[in-house]
Amino acid sequence: MNKFLLLLFFPTLIFGQPELADVDALFQKKQFEKAEKIVSDYLQNNPNNLKAIEFLGDAYGHQKKWDDAINQYQKLVNSNKNNANYHYKYGGALGMKALSVSKLKALGIIGDVKTAFLKAAELDKNHINARWALVELYMQLPGILGGSKSKSLKYAQQLENLSEVDGYLAKGYVYEYDNAPELAEKYYKMAIAEGGSLTCYNKLTTLYENQNQPQKAIQNIEAAQQKHQRNALHYQIGKVVAEYNTQLKKGEQCLLTYITNYTASDGVPKAWAHYRLAQINVHKNNKPEALKYINLAIAELPNIPSFKKQKEEILKL
Repeated sequence: MNKFLLLLFFPTLIFGQPELADVDALFQKKQFEKAEKIVSDYLQNNPNNLKAIEFLGDAYGHQKKWDDAINQYQKLVNSNKNNANYHYKYGGALGMKALSVSKLKALGIIGDVKTAFLKAAELDKNHINARWALVELYMQLPGILGGSKSKSLKYAQQLENLSEVDGYLAKGYVYEYDNAPELAEKYYKMAIAEGGSLTCYNKLTTLYENQNQPQKAIQNIEAAQQKHQRNALHYQIGKVVAEYNTQLKKGEQCLLTYITNYTASDGVPKAWAHYRLAQINVHKNNKPEALKYINLAIAELPNIPSFKKQKEEILKL
């Protein structure tokens, strides 16, 4: 259920009404409560505005208010049963609710999730996100509830027909989930060759890490860095080095480069780079340096349990 969640609630509509003019900006700033308030107020006088209803559902979804999001999306589906995206968003919110409740309660929801995604795919032959949702759903469901690798591959092939990169990534996902790493590696490499986005590289890196192949992971991240020149990739190399105790000098240099060039757009706070440097120095049996870096990490983010645990281990050296 991971792929569609990234795309499910980001608004694609621009409103002409003055009351809603600032909502899109609030979404971009992740100010979802404010967005919810503006749209809710607007709907008091315009209860049948479908764009506003969808926006309210998106605002609820971002806040993980699944029942409220489901209610708004169901209004959309009831108002226009031939709109594929309404069915997709309805199914997505139902799916996220299923993940947040007990397995017993989830059993009563899964059928509606599947129905909504299948309807979205049926209504729109080019709906990529609905097909991604079906790929993941059929792989994650147990067979007794309709899970099926063959059905998952069916929608992965439909994705490939629409977008080769998405199709290759979907097939890589299916085979990785099915514990067939060689086939997963093949399709992730095909995705890199076809599209070459950071997402493609990251999928292959994660596969290598999960398969305990740090050298391949580092080599792949370096290839991504050569193509994309992103500072965040320096952190990724340092992370792999620290976790697998390999190529320590390279990892240390990459993390120091990450810290020197750090901006908020890099995503991972500098504290985590300091934490990885502490780990590397533990591997090198350099207690003073390890203690220096873990103290820097804790000073920046004092409530991270793994930082505190690492310091305890360093003090025992």
